[in-house]
Amino acid sequence: MNLPETTCPHVLRRVLPWLVCVTRALAADQSLFDFDPTTDFSHFQTSDAQVAAAKAGNHQTMRLTLGTSQPWPGVTLPAPAGHWDLAAFAQVEVTVKNSGAGPATLNCRVDNPGADGVRNCLTGSLTLSPGQSDTLRVALTRSGNDTLGGKLFGMRGYPVAIGGPGTIDPSNITQILLFTTKPKQACVFEVAAVRATGSPTPPTASTRDAEPFFPLIDTFGQYKHKDWPGKVHSLTELRQRREAEAAELAAQPGPLNWDKYGGWAEGPQLQASGFFRTEKVGGKWWLVDPDGRLFFSQGIDCVRALDTTPIDGRASWFEEFPATQPEFKEFLGNGTTLKGHYAGRSPQCFSFAAANLQRKYGADWKAAYAATVHQRLRSWGLNTIANWSDPAVCALHRTPYTDSIGSHGSRMIEGSEGYWGKFPDVFDPAFSSNIRRAMQDKRASSANDPWCIGYFSDNEMSWGDETSLAIGALKSPPDQPAKLSFIAELKAKYAAIANLNAAWGTHHESWDALLADRGAPDPQLARADLTGFYTKSAEAYFRSVRDAIKAVAPNQLYLGCRFAWVNDLADRAAGRYCDVISYNLYQRSVAGFKNPSSDKPLIIGEFHFGALDRGMFHTGLVPVEDQAARARAYTDYVLGALHHPQFVGTHWFQWMDEPTTGRVYDEENYQIGFLDVADTPYPETIAACRKVAAALYRREP
Repeated sequence: MNLPETTCPHVLRRVLPWLVCVTRALAADQSLFDFDPTTDFSHFQTSDAQVAAAKAGNHQTMRLTLGTSQPWPGVTLPAPAGHWDLAAFAQVEVTVKNSGAGPATLNCRVDNPGADGVRNCLTGSLTLSPGQSDTLRVALTRSGNDTLGGKLFGMRGYPVAIGGPGTIDPSNITQILLFTTKPKQACVFEVAAVRATGSPTPPTASTRDAEPFFPLIDTFGQYKHKDWPGKVHSLTELRQRREAEAAELAAQPGPLNWDKYGGWAEGPQLQASGFFRTEKVGGKWWLVDPDGRLFFSQGIDCVRALDTTPIDGRASWFEEFPATQPEFKEFLGNGTTLKGHYAGRSPQCFSFAAANLQRKYGADWKAAYAATVHQRLRSWGLNTIANWSDPAVCALHRTPYTDSIGSHGSRMIEGSEGYWGKFPDVFDPAFSSNIRRAMQDKRASSANDPWCIGYFSDNEMSWGDETSLAIGALKSPPDQPAKLSFIAELKAKYAAIANLNAAWGTHHESWDALLADRGAPDPQLARADLTGFYTKSAEAYFRSVRDAIKAVAPNQLYLGCRFAWVNDLADRAAGRYCDVISYNLYQRSVAGFKNPSSDKPLIIGEFHFGALDRGMFHTGLVPVEDQAARARAYTDYVLGALHHPQFVGTHWFQWMDEPTTGRVYDEENYQIGFLDVADTPYPETIAACRKVAAALYRREP
């Protein structure tokens, strides 16, 4: 139980695959820069940057120190012979460590002749915590989206054509740039190697695949003009797959060392509280299931959530459109849009996913499919139904699940901004009442249900930087509750407006003038007050949500707000009030992740990987070459979290691929499912998930 780390079996299991990967990379990859002792660093052109040799173990690296006087401080690494021919490779990879004092983002730009930062180049980026090491990747994209002159619309990704914006010629790479963007403090990176890696996989779909190109989607919602492994070709084949999978699931019922919840049946017997809780065991945080067994939450979002795609203006897109048949009319409806071509409208939509389930499982498909879902989850080694999943599936009590509440309907801080919208005004009494009402609605379902692990609140909120909520309040109208609260705080501190003006360098004639003003002060001069109010706002958010959850479900966990963009002040506030802090981390690995609340359990609310080799038009947020690479990426990510001392779970986003022609809400059409639109599992990812599950508890706790 307490062996030295160098002798722990789980350490060997962590190190050996890494050594295998490194050996394979050294054998197959092309080194562009290894920074060996013969490297002449004076040959590299710099901008507000210094480069020097450094040591990492027995290997030499390039130490890159970036200043703050230029908008893009960095170094240019020219091809030694004038150019590289990288046509045989899928991406450029940079092995890098953040050796600075704070989080920092490194960018890598790969150039063709004539590159200007926009054209004839491709750029990737990687954000690292202090001390964290990872690999920055830039895909050598050869083909770009083709809308056929606007005939295709309403999607994030499109069938492609060779060349065009967002592509380069990999056979003529002239240089590589490493830089950061408008840093507020100096950054220090250690770059161990720059390599070309992987084999390129051509996308399945191209606008040159057929003439005429329309219709492009078949009756099952699949791309029509190409074939690939797993594609459904007929109704008979779709139904036969149900029977074949049933036999396969029966033969592989799931991990043998799991208890009914998916906890470690053969592991230590801890206190059984009857609900999920957290405990630190052997230096690592864990969830503990209701029976007192260690539990790592390997889960998946949007279980049996059936996306719809807009059909307005797209009549020519679909072949043998099923909605024309009476039995599929129920899958027609109008959708809500946030972004893109249909923004501000409520277009008619159709769910190919739901129609395929009815075809496959029959008239009673909802009940039959729910049972299959639980059987799949257990067989595949998934022990958690995560966010945005079907409550009816959760209510069967065969797999633990998470639930969520939101502050929907609350007044927003009008001066705030963010990708998904503005931030709720936590000083408006309606905020707390809405949160409490949301939890009251859970009394008849998930509240006090032992199978419910706990609650997330909201999602990917607009936390901004450490002054953003305070500045947003000041930029709001005079009746904004957050603004009134902030100014009351300033009055108590400064008494006279002249004192505030002296501190902030402002010229407000009175407190009423400040209330009426919609501008913002110099963020540096006012920083102490701005960050103080930011902390007050963040703490009010987490405290209000925690109190609402615990008032109704005192034994269940508050799982945080699923940070996508976060700063240290918000993170620390979460650490003070959440049982578990949650992040949506779309990156290759979380093995080296660090957070300011250094001794809190953490959970991944979302991650995924996707590829273009199975008929889809967009990879999702973290692209990989093909399905085999996706399976490897899944394995590395989950094992990295498992061996991290703080992570207690990882939840993949999402159960099924998004519609090929884009989901109605925001046009996403990502290849990110464990299943495709015809309910066919991706065998490579399933095999990886099963392999990880078999080893989930095979370690010293």
